[in-house]
Amino acid sequence: MIQTDINALITAIGGREALQTLLGVGPSAISNYLAKGCLPKRAHPLVCQALQTRGYQLDPHSLQIVGLPPTPKSAQHHADTHITGKSVLMIVGGGIAAYKALEVSRRLQDHGITVTGVMTNSAQQFITPLSLSALTGQKTYTDLFSLTDEAEMGHIRLAREADLVLVVPATANLMARTAHGMADDLATCILLATNAPILFAPAMNPAMWNNSATRRNLAVLRGQGIGMIGPVSGDTACGEEGDGRMSEPADIVAATLASLSKTINTNNNLSGRRAIVTSGPTHEPIDAVRFIANRSSGQQGHAIAAALAARGAEVTLVTGPVSIADPQNVTVVHIETAAQMLAACKAALPADIAICAAAVADWRVDHPVQGKIKKQPESPKSKSGSGPPALRLIENPDILATLSSHRNRPQLVIGFAAETDDLQSNAATKRQRKGCDWIVANHVAIDDPANNVFGNSHNKASLFNQDGHEDWPLMPKTDLAETLIDKIATEFGANLVNA
Repeated sequence: MIQTDINALITAIGGREALQTLLGVGPSAISNYLAKGCLPKRAHPLVCQALQTRGYQLDPHSLQIVGLPPTPKSAQHHADTHITGKSVLMIVGGGIAAYKALEVSRRLQDHGITVTGVMTNSAQQFITPLSLSALTGQKTYTDLFSLTDEAEMGHIRLAREADLVLVVPATANLMARTAHGMADDLATCILLATNAPILFAPAMNPAMWNNSATRRNLAVLRGQGIGMIGPVSGDTACGEEGDGRMSEPADIVAATLASLSKTINTNNNLSGRRAIVTSGPTHEPIDAVRFIANRSSGQQGHAIAAALAARGAEVTLVTGPVSIADPQNVTVVHIETAAQMLAACKAALPADIAICAAAVADWRVDHPVQGKIKKQPESPKSKSGSGPPALRLIENPDILATLSSHRNRPQLVIGFAAETDDLQSNAATKRQRKGCDWIVANHVAIDDPANNVFGNSHNKASLFNQDGHEDWPLMPKTDLAETLIDKIATEFGANLVNA
């Protein structure tokens, strides 16, 4: 028997079932071939003939693929001519689903996309760099400290030359290291250095996916503007069933094409536009240790800023105190109070777009105490205080209304409205009162924490404008951000080009 790369052959031949049919064997035989890393000698002529019929060039002794078939004419015909010529840097993580990355790479090439592979050390336990190179026709990179690749800072070059970075599969470990800004291998260095959109296709055990640590990392990554493809529910490699199974290659390819299309399509291109986004809560001091605030996490505002930047806009994000990371490729101004937020927004003018997603406190204390307000006993013998101090509240500046009426008013001003009741009436009234163009309204479900917009990764909203309103279904906040940016890009393409 001759050592070969069974995973590459399986992908090239059309999957495990296709190889089973070709060789007349069952699933256990294929598993045995994979474990041994070789095929029986009788299988060599059958495999060679099948792959040569598909247009592959093989070394007949090792069965290594040395040449790829041309892109099928049907794929050439259906490929988006705008996408053709784009490049995807595909990072393969160390999970059993790594073998599906081979299929993803081939299907992306059907659309005229150049795929360059990067593999973690763990990924090489499942597939080989040779497999990926054979199917992409490009060198596969594995080593951060390669003397030849790093002579010209290769990891920076790889990060900057790609039109999109795709991580397949994104393991729990790789997600955690990316979320915490680690750069201890080639893959994480690239993820830190790239200016391109990033998509993760997570794959892991259901318990790992639902672990609170993974959920926190997921929120951080989404806040940085990293898109997620799946995972889906189903049987996982460990034998358990639930959320955590990696999306199928066809779905990963479709999501990748959609992301590339958004950066190319003229109606979706916001290159050259300037945008201001507000996010998070404001903290209005009562004294040196206490403040008035709300439950906003900043996830929605940060996702909007990241989505705008991914479309080419020059974004200034003005954010109150939040626990999520700053999105990439965005100018971030950190503030505490509403007055500071307004000043930062004015300083960022002129702009084409203003999106006020922050949950600004409506009131502030007239004269905050410099130190800490202490309880004052009624008498030396009293153990109870004399009661809470009287706080005089005054209105905070109205940032949305101010931007809507400013002499340097952005062409499109959008506000957010969080309502506990009568959402439609209150949102429509607020749009008129503030003088903004659109209002995105969502329901604050106080009695249902799982569906409460504050602190949740999902959002359900309605968009109100001069033509009425449209309702959007419950979706991840990153998806809602993309939905809103689609509307903005269409609006600019249709109405504001010559404004």
